[in-house]
Amino acid sequence: MTASTAVAITAAAADASPDVRRQPPVQAASKGKLPTGKIGKLTVSRLISGGNLISGWAHSRDLVYVPNLMRAYNTEDKVLDTLQLLEEHGVNAIIADPIKKPKEILSRYWKERGGKIQWIAEGHPDMDDWKTNLQQSIDFGAAAIYIQGVKADQFLKAGRLELVAKCVDYIRSQGVPGGIGAHKLEVVMQSEKDRYGADFYVKTLHHTGYWSTRRPEQTEDVVDCRTDNYWDLDPQRTIAFMQEIEKPWIAFKVLAAGAIRPESGFKYALENGADFLCVGMFDFQVEQNAALVRTLVPQFQNRERAWLS
Repeated sequence: MTASTAVAITAAAADASPDVRRQPPVQAASKGKLPTGKIGKLTVSRLISGGNLISGWAHSRDLVYVPNLMRAYNTEDKVLDTLQLLEEHGVNAIIADPIKKPKEILSRYWKERGGKIQWIAEGHPDMDDWKTNLQQSIDFGAAAIYIQGVKADQFLKAGRLELVAKCVDYIRSQGVPGGIGAHKLEVVMQSEKDRYGADFYVKTLHHTGYWSTRRPEQTEDVVDCRTDNYWDLDPQRTIAFMQEIEKPWIAFKVLAAGAIRPESGFKYALENGADFLCVGMFDFQVEQNAALVRTLVPQFQNRERAWLS
């Protein structure tokens, strides 16, 4: 199903509503192009939007008011404006949850703004029913699907990581690129060892030079950590292993959820092998982040890890 047909369920209501804001249609890359790469047959901008601005989730460590503040700022209309701004600055893909709210907003955006931003869906399979969630995303028009890092980490911990291989096989059988996400490097290591056949990986990477970085006594896996202050237990180990992987790598949490400045976090990730950056952005951050990626990518064309897309 294409993006245009996926929005049919909301089309009648949107057309009938007198409150629909009539904005000029999206003109993709009208404010600047971004370097791109390939994931399967998809052409994807090197900078990919994170989806927390849609889902309403915010990593905030112990600042408990931040999620509510973010949701108050990012109204649906503000999110639509941000999506349009992203596309106009060359960002052509977003990673987002396969849940009701992101789907509704993407439907509105595709219809009302004429946007073409590609949805890379997080896969949220259950151990007892791994297929239903994936099929729902395919039916909605996902351009690619990967097994979300939390899910893959949990499957590994439960000794059921082989289910990820089944998921990837199924996604690919539907003509959609299938990937694997992880916070734990062991997910990627076992996936490669047992040849799970992922088209791409979505793996955390950030340096440790920020004030709230992981303390020496913090040894919990990321999915078990309640202090919300780290997403890659050993970035140097991640860099070393991914050096040998000949598949596209989308690095996420490159700013440690806002604790690292883009000038530092983007450089670290691109220099050390990431093919794409997934970054959550408010509207006022889009122009700066896009300009930074345009500047940095050419600087690392001859980096140690080859560009795998």
